[in-house]
Amino acid sequence: MIQAVLFDLDGTLTNTIDDIATAMNRALRLHGLPGWETKEYCYLVGNGAKILAQRAVRDRQDLADAVQAEYQAYYEKHTQVKTQPYDGIPEVLEALKQQGLKIAVLSNKPDARTHDVIRDLFGTELFDYVQGQTEKIRRKPCPDGALEIARVFDVKPEECLYCGDTNTDMQTAVAAGMFPIGVLWGFRDRQELL
Repeated sequence: MIQAVLFDLDGTLTNTIDDIATAMNRALRLHGLPGWETKEYCYLVGNGAKILAQRAVRDRQDLADAVQAEYQAYYEKHTQVKTQPYDGIPEVLEALKQQGLKIAVLSNKPDARTHDVIRDLFGTELFDYVQGQTEKIRRKPCPDGALEIARVFDVKPEECLYCGDTNTDMQTAVAAGMFPIGVLWGFRDRQELL
């Protein structure tokens, strides 16, 4: 029986792609590099800011750390310029809570930014647990964060659903022994999720 539902954040609960694209394109321009179209960021994101920067700088890996630092400094102050929950998400979350299920967020976004977005868009009472990227929890697709949430909830991994929009999320769910649910309204397509 399902006891808990874990959600990815970017591309699953919230549409963050415009703010991410704006912040990264700004950082790239400041270092004399070309930007990307917003829709291209749907395939650049998903593995944390370090990997995003490495992908975004193309063959200029010597600039990846500097671009990442500039991106993060700007993005942490501009995480919610256009970011909003996807249509229907608040209602889905409320329905899950009413059914007595525990709900959590597990994101590769830095922990402080993850908490900021959840607080500002969903309040502080809806989610039972919120976990972003930290030094102690390895980044998805490692199952550490998902397994920690199951431990905190005192449920077995197989009693958890894990909802996400990328192959990283599907790999996380499988590695943790949770039931993966791929959402098609996010950043990636059905084939990748399968």
